[in-house]
Amino acid sequence: GHSGGTGASPQTSIKYVGIPWEMGLTEANQILTLNNLRHRVTLRTDGGIKTGRDIVIAAMMGAEEFGIGTTSLVAMGCILVRQCHSNTCPVGVCTQDEKLREKFTGTPEKVVNLFTFIAEEVREILASLGFKSLNEIIGRTDLLRQVSKGSESLDDLDLNPLFVQADPGENKRYCEKKIINKVPDTLDEQIYKDIKEKFNNKEKIYKSYDIKNIHRAVGTRLSHYIYKEFNNKKLPDDFISIDLYGSAGQSFGAFGIKGLKLRLFGDANDYVGKGLSGAKLVIRLPKTSNLKSDENTIIGNTVLYGATSGKLFASGKAGERFAVRNSGALSVIEGCDSNGCEYMTEGVVVILGKVGDNFAAGMTGGMAFIYDPFLDFEKYVNPDSVIWQKIQTQYWIKYLKALIEEHYSETNSELSKKIINNFDKEIYNFIQVCPKEMLDKLENPISTKKIVGIAS
Repeated sequence: GHSGGTGASPQTSIKYVGIPWEMGLTEANQILTLNNLRHRVTLRTDGGIKTGRDIVIAAMMGAEEFGIGTTSLVAMGCILVRQCHSNTCPVGVCTQDEKLREKFTGTPEKVVNLFTFIAEEVREILASLGFKSLNEIIGRTDLLRQVSKGSESLDDLDLNPLFVQADPGENKRYCEKKIINKVPDTLDEQIYKDIKEKFNNKEKIYKSYDIKNIHRAVGTRLSHYIYKEFNNKKLPDDFISIDLYGSAGQSFGAFGIKGLKLRLFGDANDYVGKGLSGAKLVIRLPKTSNLKSDENTIIGNTVLYGATSGKLFASGKAGERFAVRNSGALSVIEGCDSNGCEYMTEGVVVILGKVGDNFAAGMTGGMAFIYDPFLDFEKYVNPDSVIWQKIQTQYWIKYLKALIEEHYSETNSELSKKIINNFDKEIYNFIQVCPKEMLDKLENPISTKKIVGIAS
C-alpha cells in the first residue's frame, strides 16, 4: 500500500513511494489465477484499509486476508502526529519517555471493538448484496464498477484493467487448503542430537560444524532446547560452545540464550543476533583469510535488532541499521553503514571504524563509543537525541578498554590489538555518544561537570 507505513519513515517516502494496493492486488490475483495457482495461495493486502467497505472491495479484487495497522493505532489513541522517530509522541503510543507513556490510554478492548464493528459492517454489506460469506465474493470484480465524479481530470482515468476477471477453471478463486509447510530438520537439530546426552554432565560442551547460507536462525532452536532442559537455572558463560565454519544464513544466533556461545569462522547474512537473549556471538575471518578485517563487511544488515542481553564480537564491518532497537546487548565491531544504533534503548556498542549517515537517530538509551582518528564523526551523526564528546572519566575509559580487550581475545583482530597496544594515545581518538535524556540518569556520569540544561 502507498498510504500506510511507520510515522518514522522519511516524508518523501510517505508521500511518493509505493502504489495503491488496488493495483498490486488485482495484478497479483490475475496472474496467479491465469497460472492455476490462486487456489493454492493466500493473498493478503493492507495499506490504508479502514472500514468494512474497504475490506469488501479488497475481497472483490482478490484478497482474503487484510491488514489494518494505522486504524488500530488510532483506536488505541494515536493521533497521527508523525513523530514516531523523535521520542516525543504526545499520547504515549511510541515513546520511551515515562512521563509521555503515562498518557497512553489504549486497551485491548478498544482494538477488539474496532474489529468487531468492521466485521459487522462487512456482514451488513454482504447481506445487502445477497451473499452469506466473504469467500463468495473473493475475486468477483464483476461486482465493482468505476464511479465517475464528473471531474475533467478524472474522467479519462480508465480503471477497467483492475476489473479484468481471469477464469479460474475448475479451481476456487480463493485458497482452498491452508497448507503450513513443515519446518525441515535444521543444523540446530543435528547439534542438539550430538550434545543432548552431555547435558547432564557438569563439564562444558564443545562441538564444531560446517555451515552454509541455507542454514538460517542457527542457535535459535538450540536455545529453545537449552531452556527446556535447564529452565531458569543459571548456566555458566560459554557452557555450550559451537564452532562453525563457512557462511551463515539469515538470523544467525537469533534469540540465543545465556550459556550458549557461537563462534563463526566466515561471514553472516542479515539479522545476526536478532532478539539476542544472553548468548555470546563471535564472527571472525577464517584463519586462512588474508583480508583486512576493518576494510571488509563480515555481517549483514539489521544486526542485534531488539537484542536484550548477550554479547557480539565481529572482526569486520556491519551493514545498515546496526544495533537498531538494541535493548541491552554489548557489541564490538569494526565499522557500520547508515542508521547505526537507530532507536537504541540500552546496551553498549563499540565501533572501531567509520559509521554511516544518520547515526544514532532516535537513540534514547545505552551508550556508543566510536573510533574516530580522522575526526569526521560529526558528518554522520544525527544530533537530535544524542550528545557526543571525548571520553572524560576513568570509569568509561576502563570499561571501553575491557571491551576492546575481550574483542581481541575472541576475534584476534589486528585492529583491536593495535588499539590496545597504544591505548594511552588511542583513547583520544574515541568519541563517546550518549542520549540526551540519559545524561542525568547514569550511575556513572560521562563527565565530571554539572549538567545545567539540555538543549532539545
